[in-house]
Amino acid sequence: MPRAKGAVKGRMVSRGGAASIVAVVGGEQMRFMVMHKVDAKMEAGEKPAQGIVERMGKYVGESIEKGVFKDGAGLHGSAQRVRMVFEGGKRVSVQKGPYEGRNELLAGFAMIQAWSIDEAVEKATKIGAACGNAELEVGLVVEPWDIGIVAKPEDEMPKRYLVFRKADRAFEGGNDEVRLDGVYQQLGDEEPGSVISVGTLAPSKRGARLTKAERRWMDGPFAESKEMVAGYSIIEVAGLEEAKRWAEAYGDILVDNEVDVREVVG
Repeated sequence: MPRAKGAVKGRMVSRGGAASIVAVVGGEQMRFMVMHKVDAKMEAGEKPAQGIVERMGKYVGESIEKGVFKDGAGLHGSAQRVRMVFEGGKRVSVQKGPYEGRNELLAGFAMIQAWSIDEAVEKATKIGAACGNAELEVGLVVEPWDIGIVAKPEDEMPKRYLVFRKADRAFEGGNDEVRLDGVYQQLGDEEPGSVISVGTLAPSKRGARLTKAERRWMDGPFAESKEMVAGYSIIEVAGLEEAKRWAEAYGDILVDNEVDVREVVG
């Protein structure tokens, strides 16, 4: 399965006329996850303004040509998400959206395919069981036809979902012992192609945040993040400072969304 591991080169995967970029291994530069946070319009289900779509498309296209952009996706609001808590590998709570942000600091992610949110939750439950103690969130990915970029394919196809693993004290302290290669392999064996890409982040002390109000950079670590992730890009650049420069232009297009930059390490 494609993994967000090490430095990467991009390849195109077609989805019925749409296309997404999936990361594959190669090269030596560092990779970063640049994520923007949900705002009131996104949470209300409003589509982004056409100008934003066009400017972001142009920026991403130029970044692909330069070999910088490797992967990316947006999420629908929390009304189409599910939050789960696991203790000792057992699922102890399931909360369906809409809901407000709580612990939104990420430790890792997986993009999976499923025919419904219920199926996605069951697949994510296997990931949560492998984590032991964890909080996961499952959210429906925004497809190009959802925002009018291309026509929706006539043939029915599985949907894409993002599974976010939230950071905890052990992860932020550099003592993360969670290993998920086995469960990702299991899911892929059970249904080939169901795991599209995965990644693990470095603790937030190796990241940076572009604030929403003052538009200034804050260095990690971050004690908390209560704003839900709305979307992300995986980029390959020389280091954090270059990633921040890329993220500033990304944030300018979005106007006033908080943006986090986190190193991808596995």
